[in-house]
Amino acid sequence: MARLDFIFMLTRHDRTVPEAAGHAAIALAAGIRHIGFKDIGLPFAELRAVHRRIKDGGAASYLEVVSLDRASEIASVRAAIDLGVDNLLGGTHVEDVLPLLHGTGIRYYPFAGRISGHPSILEGSIAEIAASARYIAAQEGVYGLDLLAYRSRTDVEALIAAICAAAGKPVIVAGSIDRPEQIAAIRRNGAASFTIGTAALEGRFPASGSALRAQLDAIAACL
Repeated sequence: MARLDFIFMLTRHDRTVPEAAGHAAIALAAGIRHIGFKDIGLPFAELRAVHRRIKDGGAASYLEVVSLDRASEIASVRAAIDLGVDNLLGGTHVEDVLPLLHGTGIRYYPFAGRISGHPSILEGSIAEIAASARYIAAQEGVYGLDLLAYRSRTDVEALIAAICAAAGKPVIVAGSIDRPEQIAAIRRNGAASFTIGTAALEGRFPASGSALRAQLDAIAACL
């Protein structure tokens, strides 16, 4: 069975939390090696410090864009480049972003499908989202796709399977994941990675306790 990676997001309800640096330290001590944050919630100087802690701890870093307008997304991409993150997730203005990322080495996973609102929602049918995934994944410089599967109104397992098949590149399932059964479905349908933030920070994932370390250990045990 293919490897499945857990990306711990230092976020609650699509915003980076004030305690992000401390949570990153706990995650690194727990052996988590994929850690991310959003482009909103903290001043840039604090994001830089959080990113430095992630990288100094030997983990891969992820910045997920949640801004939907072009100007804000471009500003977020420039911030990701300035920080030197390993991976850029989300965003919808692929044609504008790709030239900015060229030569940076940042792995780019834009959103598949039509995104609206905050927290972000994935709209459309499986066929529509798959068509979007196929088109975006075909662009040179797109490393994979960010899929808000559990924020859609579709058959989630069928959606994940369809997008993984359409993309032919790694798919990260993001948003509203809080149960082992969801992680099993993500693995079963071919995704490469998944993100969890809010559920772990709020102690909602089934675990021996609500403390962050217990939450992360329980999630890691599902891999």
